[in-house]
Amino acid sequence: MRRKSIALTLAVIMLAVLSFPTIASGNQGLVRKIVVFNKAVNEPARDALIKKFGGVKVKDLNLIEGKAVLLPPKAVVALKKEPGVLRVDDDIVFYATGKRIAAGKKAPTQPPESLQWGVDRIDADLAWATSTAAGVKVAILDTGIDLDHPDLGANVKGGINTINPRKKPDDDNGHGSHVAGVVAAVRGNGIGVIGVGPNASLYAVKVLGASGSGYASDVIEGLDWCIQNGIKVVNMSFGASSDNQSIHDAVIRAYNAGIIMVAAAGNSGPGSDTVSYPARYNEVIAVAATDSNDAVAPWSSRGPEVDIAAPGVNIYSTYKNAGYATMSGTSMAAPHVTGAIALKLQVNPLLSPDATRSLVMGTAEPILGVPEEVGAGLIDAEALVNAQ
Repeated sequence: MRRKSIALTLAVIMLAVLSFPTIASGNQGLVRKIVVFNKAVNEPARDALIKKFGGVKVKDLNLIEGKAVLLPPKAVVALKKEPGVLRVDDDIVFYATGKRIAAGKKAPTQPPESLQWGVDRIDADLAWATSTAAGVKVAILDTGIDLDHPDLGANVKGGINTINPRKKPDDDNGHGSHVAGVVAAVRGNGIGVIGVGPNASLYAVKVLGASGSGYASDVIEGLDWCIQNGIKVVNMSFGASSDNQSIHDAVIRAYNAGIIMVAAAGNSGPGSDTVSYPARYNEVIAVAATDSNDAVAPWSSRGPEVDIAAPGVNIYSTYKNAGYATMSGTSMAAPHVTGAIALKLQVNPLLSPDATRSLVMGTAEPILGVPEEVGAGLIDAEALVNAQ
């Protein structure tokens, strides 16, 4: 009788284990969502609600009172009807907006230090007598930064990996390192390139993976980290074609915390309404791309949301594996603006996001192109730093 009881117990356990194949084998069939709760619902109740509908928590999103979860598709509609749930959003995917033109392999010897055309064109070098962005905390929300790069490492002060918190925010793609180099590659070390703000403090906030893409929930966690760690400027060289309320809520909270956010307008080309998110949001400075002749790049996104333009074609900068590469995209334009803002913040660290936008646009150099293409014109780092 006892043997039968043991056998029955084992059978029940095996049945219980086998009844959860989707969770045990990669969560097949589940969809990734962001669930936003009423503030009155406490954490245990939130977790219980997710579990009730067969969901699996991916991460907490305290900034927006939410959670990233995996849910059975049929449970989404029912969960939206729960009184403690404010909203269920798609956990949309963002993509890096830069394309490599020339290889980014590690050279046998580091190239000699040179001033790149984009940094020169916006007169950043003329501003260095007044400011080098020393001590200004700049977060690069991207694929990470090559933490050991000889042209970056001295300026990297910290960061977070929101995709895999157990790992360092190292760059497994190259995009983030390239962006970081435009902002703040080291000056005076005799090698490579010089960033717009060569003494800025860089923070690697890894929100995009090796493929150059990442979830909205990872970006939200990254923005939360920036708020908690006193970041002054955030560069977001990525975009998505669709709006997302959870992302916008996070952007608004960062804006209200006094963080200046700069984003790539996107690479969707001509059209009256092609600017991507988060650049489309009013709280973010949207940057279009120009070439060495000050012409707007043919693939640069257009729209009334564009605030400013900056060099974004054939930009040579740092890359993963201690290398260098040439890339094009509004991804490369945005960090020219981010670096220029960092220069200004050393001189006036109390600037608000709105005041910063006004100064950026008010000191821009007029270039050919309608506002939907180039905004107020080309970023002018020297004029921005010296503006009262």
